[in-house]
Order: sequence, then C-alpha cells, then structure tokens
Amino acid sequence: MENFDVIVIGGGHAGCEAAHVAARMGCSTALLSLNFNRIGFMSCNPAMGGLAKGQLIKEIDALGGVMGVNTDKTAIQYRRLNSSKGPAVRSSRAQCDKSLYAQRMQEYLSELAGLKILPLEATEILTDGRRVVGVGLLDGRRLSCRAVVITSGTFLKAVMFTGFEQTEGGRLGDRASVGLSASLENLGFKLGRLKTGTPPRLHRNSIDYTKIEPQPGDEKPVPFSFYFKPKPFPVLKQINCYITYTNNKTHEIIEENFSRSPMFTGMIQGIGPRYCPSIEDKVKRFRERERHQIFLEPEGLTTDEVYVNGISTSLPKDVQERFVRSIVGLENAEFIRYGYAVEYDCIDARQLRATFESKDFSGLFFGGQINGTSGYEEAGAQGLIAGINAALLIKEKDPFILSRMDGYIGVLADDLVLKGTDEPYRMFTSRAEHRLLLREDNADLRLSEAGWKLGLLSDEHYAQFEKRRNEIQKWRKEISDFYFMPTNEVNSWLSQRGMSQLKDRVSGEVFLRRPEMDWGSLCELGFNGLDVESDVQEQVEIQVKYEGYIKRDLDLLEGVRKNEGLKIPPQLNFDEVAGLSNEIKGRLRLTRPETIGQASRMNGMTPAAVAALMIYLKMCSHREHSAHD
Repeated sequence: MENFDVIVIGGGHAGCEAAHVAARMGCSTALLSLNFNRIGFMSCNPAMGGLAKGQLIKEIDALGGVMGVNTDKTAIQYRRLNSSKGPAVRSSRAQCDKSLYAQRMQEYLSELAGLKILPLEATEILTDGRRVVGVGLLDGRRLSCRAVVITSGTFLKAVMFTGFEQTEGGRLGDRASVGLSASLENLGFKLGRLKTGTPPRLHRNSIDYTKIEPQPGDEKPVPFSFYFKPKPFPVLKQINCYITYTNNKTHEIIEENFSRSPMFTGMIQGIGPRYCPSIEDKVKRFRERERHQIFLEPEGLTTDEVYVNGISTSLPKDVQERFVRSIVGLENAEFIRYGYAVEYDCIDARQLRATFESKDFSGLFFGGQINGTSGYEEAGAQGLIAGINAALLIKEKDPFILSRMDGYIGVLADDLVLKGTDEPYRMFTSRAEHRLLLREDNADLRLSEAGWKLGLLSDEHYAQFEKRRNEIQKWRKEISDFYFMPTNEVNSWLSQRGMSQLKDRVSGEVFLRRPEMDWGSLCELGFNGLDVESDVQEQVEIQVKYEGYIKRDLDLLEGVRKNEGLKIPPQLNFDEVAGLSNEIKGRLRLTRPETIGQASRMNGMTPAAVAALMIYLKMCSHREHSAHD
C-alpha cells in the first residue's frame, strides 16, 4: 500500500492550495483528481477577485499561496473596484484567460517537489479509532497517510439540471463523486445539499458590439502578487469586457416559463446563493426592476467563448435561446454552451475547528465548497489553511490559526465553524468588523512574516517584504520630518486649487491629512518623494490619512484579544455551567466552540451566557492551580 504524509482529494482551487502548501512544507503529498486537465480549472466565471474576494487572494499570496501568482500570469484585464472610495473597501479583480489559468497551475504543480498527482477517485476515508489512516479508492486499492484534506468542490453526489434534463456530474463533461458522501455519513458527519449555477456561453462573433457598452480595464493595473514581479507587466494582452441589460421582454419570457424551471417545480432541493441568484430567481424576487445588468466576459485570448455574467440559469435550452436573444446586442446570439444548475452535497462546517480539521477525527481536514462556500477565492483560502495545518500536524507542531482580527481568511473560518451556513457562503467586506485594518494593500504587512516562518515564502521573497516594510517606515518618518512653509509660492498653489492657505509651518504628515491633498501634491510643493514606489506611496498615505481611525480600531482590537484566546476544553460538560439556558447549552454542544471569543460570536449567545461560561472556566482554572499547590 503506497504511503503519503498528506492526501488531498480534489484538484480545484482549494485542492491546489492545499497540495501546494503541504508539499512546500516538506510533506510527501498526493493530489487525487479525476481528470488531470481539470486541475485548477475555472468552472464558472473567468475572473479572480472582486469585492472582498480580492482581499482573500492578497492574503493567500502574502502567506505564500499560488492563486495570486497564477492570476498575474494569466490575467487579460485588471480592474480595481471601489477605487474612488475608502481603502477599507477597495478590491482588485482580474479577468483571466480561463484555459491558460488551468494550464499554468498544472505546470506548476507537476514540477513541485514532494507532490505526486494521481488520477484516482477516493470513495472512503479510512480511520483507526478517531484518527485518519488513509483513503479507499474506487478500484479497491488503498493509500495510507496521516492526514487527508477533502476539497471535492461541487462533485459529491452531484446532479446537473437544464430544464427537466438531469445528468450526474459536478461540472459539464465531468462525472460526480458518489462513494465519498456515504463514507462521511458513516463516520457521523452531517451532510446538507446546496445548489450553484452557471450561465450560457456565447460565440463572440455572434454579439453586436456596436449596441453595447465597452468596459475597459485600468490604465495602470496593479498585480495581485506582492512577490511575483513579471516584466513586462501585465504579462498578457489586455482586452475589454462589455455591458448590456435584460429588459421587460426578457423578464416576460422567463416568467412565462417558471413552470419549466427545476428550481420552482421542486426538482432542485438544494439552496442556491442568495447574493449570486439565477436570472429566474432575480425576475421572481425583484419584479419592480425593469432591467438587470449583464457583463459579457471573454473567456480567453484564443477562444470564441464569452461568459454571460448575470444570467445564471437552469431553464430549458429553448427558453434560454429566447430570453437571451431578447437582450440588446445578443439578438443573433449563437450558443456554445447552455446554462445549468448543479446540486451537490456539503458538510455542516460547525463540525470543524478553525483549522478546518474535524473535531472528531484527527487528521481529517476539509476545504472549499464542501464546507458550504461559493467562489474560487473562498475555496483557495480554506485549502491554504487546511493544507498548512495538515502539514503542521504531520510535523507535530502547533496549529496555525487566523482569527477574524488577523485577516479576511480568519473571518471566513470563524463564520463557517461557528455559524455554519444554510446557503453558499460568500465573503463581503461588511462581514469583517475590522476591515479598515484588514485591507488588501497591507496583507503582506499583516501576514508575510507568518508565511516565511511556515516555510512558504522563500528567503528572497522575505527580503522583498522586509525592504518594502522598511521603505514604508522610512518614508513615513521622512514625511513627518519635512515641513512646508507659508511662502507665497505654496499659498498661491493652494489658492489656485481652492484650498485654505498656510499661516504657519506645517509638517508633511499634517498637510497630507487634508482630504484634498495627496502624495503627488506634496511633491509638487517641494517634497522629494516622486521616485518612491507607488505601493509605498499608497501605504504611507493611507496610514497618515486614516491614522485616527486605525488607532481607534487597534485599541478596540486589544480589548477583544484579551478574552479571545481563553480556551474552552474540548470535553467540557456544558450542563455543569450554572446560568446557561437549555437552548444555549444545546447550541454549545452542537458547535463546540474552542475559545471564549468563538462562543461570544455564536448565534443566540447572550452577554450573560458568555459571562457565566467565563466564570466557570476561571473557577475550573483556580481549582486546578489549587490542586497543584
């Protein structure tokens, strides 16, 4: 029986990150995938990042993951969303060449030392008591290991729907994984059923571009990776996307065919994503809306396929043709592929620790859509954390946990393992209470030290990080020590722009706090900072302008951290805790929080219940100390 340290089941975005980090951290690793050519494949939209998702990719990259690097190798359009708003909600997004993204990921993983890619299907998780010892395969063989990371995506007992047509499979052209669900249920895992969907793909030459609005990318694109610095950048040719809209005729056609929708006739039982609904769901829920925006996104530089973002659907093929051709610019649309929905099994993530390891089986980790999430970025983040902790388990080292105060990845983990989800979970900036501190521009400053210590960032990349960190500190001091005088030249410059004049000398730091001032303005007035790297300029400017808000958040954070880490013993009998209602005891038994911080954020927990739990834990601690004395 072949033996590995870590086995990763599934080669989607979670699986790629998990396999990468486990191998990089020195573990003999196997990646099991039903189809090598689908490893790293972008199953749905051909884009990475977006609101809050850009933050996740930046954090993955800061820790030493591969998603940001691979995006920069294959991006065909960069856009920074919310660029005119505050830094807390700015997010990067990149359109990718879909085929090339998968190819580059496959090439990288194929050459990664310590990783073996096997075209095998796992059907059983093998255990010895409460410890994972291997996986059983469809062909009857077994592989032994000390840790398993399940990243099965939308493939567990998956069924695809187009109208009343049903086909087994987690993605068009790929079969479902059937046996693994039964194995998990036999181990006692609670499974649920979720649904996702995808829109039609149209032939680019059948679209009338004269009727629709072009959407270009940024003139000065910003890479996702802090450490991959290709020259020239961007690597690939940059192209336009396009915008059009549904209309009343579109909505009428869809409404007329609700009775042919598997969603509305009960064929699909799984719950779909509320924040990325199908077009039939949009039409039903938002009847007052006269139109819905559609983005036409080319899937690559060498393909004719155009992804129609905004009309995910499982309606029959003839209905899809009718309503798509009612849309301006798509009157003569030719279909390369029809939209469809996928229904699949997932687990209740409350059965997991913040490391994404099972609370009941040592060495069994989960990442991605099997945990109830949607999106490539959420999947990649979970795969990264699961892979890191699988490797640390092998090395008998302490687990690596990000709290919701450390990053969006921590928010994601905390939300999932404490609250679970009854619909596909999607990350938003509003989910992060400390989002001003958890910006995408400072992800490296927050996390790269940890990535280097884990062995995921090379010494070369760590040196790059230290140089940037030192440059930021240096120029923060330079701007603080530089003074502007109320000269005629300075005051004339200010007057011409409608700004109040200086009466006394003012430091560059104080001057920069004016809302209308920026780094370039200070340089125009004599500050010697024109040659400073743009990312350093941005970082210093944000730190200066938002210093008061950042300090307030840091002070608040310090108060939260004091109780956040107070551990709750895994076998604590909550019935012994005085002052807890039966309802709260039941919630605690179901979720089994690991810390007081986690308990305080559980649904239904009251301040009084948290206080009662803290008192009980302190009493237990006092008794233990007394016994030792």
